[in-house]
Amino acid sequence: MKMIPLGRSGLTVSELCLGTMTWGSHNTEAEGHAQADMALEHGVTFWDSAEMYPTNPVRAETVGQTEEIIGSWLADRGGRSRLVLATKISGKGRMVRPGEPITGRSMRAAVEGSLRRMHTDYIDLYQLHWPNRGSYHFRQAWRYAPHGADRAAETAHMEDVLTTAKALVEEGKLRAIGLSNESVWGAARWLHLADTLGLPRMASVQNEYSLLCRQFDTDWAEFSMIEDMPLLAFSPLACGLLSGKYAGDVTPENTRRMHTPDLGGRITQRVFPAVAAYLGIAARHGLDPCQMAIAFCRSRPFPTIPIIGATTLEQLQANLGAAGLALSAEVLDEIGEAHREHPMPY
Repeated sequence: MKMIPLGRSGLTVSELCLGTMTWGSHNTEAEGHAQADMALEHGVTFWDSAEMYPTNPVRAETVGQTEEIIGSWLADRGGRSRLVLATKISGKGRMVRPGEPITGRSMRAAVEGSLRRMHTDYIDLYQLHWPNRGSYHFRQAWRYAPHGADRAAETAHMEDVLTTAKALVEEGKLRAIGLSNESVWGAARWLHLADTLGLPRMASVQNEYSLLCRQFDTDWAEFSMIEDMPLLAFSPLACGLLSGKYAGDVTPENTRRMHTPDLGGRITQRVFPAVAAYLGIAARHGLDPCQMAIAFCRSRPFPTIPIIGATTLEQLQANLGAAGLALSAEVLDEIGEAHREHPMPY
């Protein structure tokens, strides 16, 4: 497994990141531990979680259980130093401290909770799950209308969070901080304040990215490259759509679609023709479609680390096979043609 720097954070991470959000919902504790073991055996030492996990769906009674499963794995296996652990603070309206936005105070409380659940003294990468001001992610782009947040108030909020982050870093509880579901303006503002005030710099951004969701390809791509802010690409398989298991608009037993029929707004009239195009490319070139989709994320000109998740060990084993896979120029050209034929399918 190739190891790469996480931007300017000083952290070195595996080229694939293990997603854990199904541990506690679609996966039992034992299954989560088995996935953790397999990932580690293959050199995946970068793991991502969040205080609100598991999902999908998010339930008040299960919030925090994913971190607890990571914690029980660490308590049983040991070796915390082998891992780079990432987790996130939730924002308002997300069943964690309902109605409370991200502030320095709420972040400190959230960090303490995550440390306790994961049985660790420190978190390597601590991310803000959503901006307080809202965002265009999760299919909100179709009706997105920036509401003109008060610039002074937003700046004060960011300074508060960064100041608290600095204190938590100095206390040894955090090593780096990052963003998630953020816009270019937001990221630029966070970095500007960090640079001018001598506060911690946002190390990375975790946004959705896949063959079917390529919002990152323009302004974000430029920003990511120039500012050395890697993309942690969540849903690189588009919630399983790119595996082909839902082709023909079916819902197989024991799949995520049984719990979330529209896969978070990803099921549209346009999505299955797009999926068929990518499955066709993989078949013509003798590639596993999941491995092709993950390798595509790694091929981008901007620094990208796909977050791979699975509900079975067989799925995880297949996804791990994407490590080190380089797509040919012919495959990338065909992917480019398919993208032009099927832009923004959801």
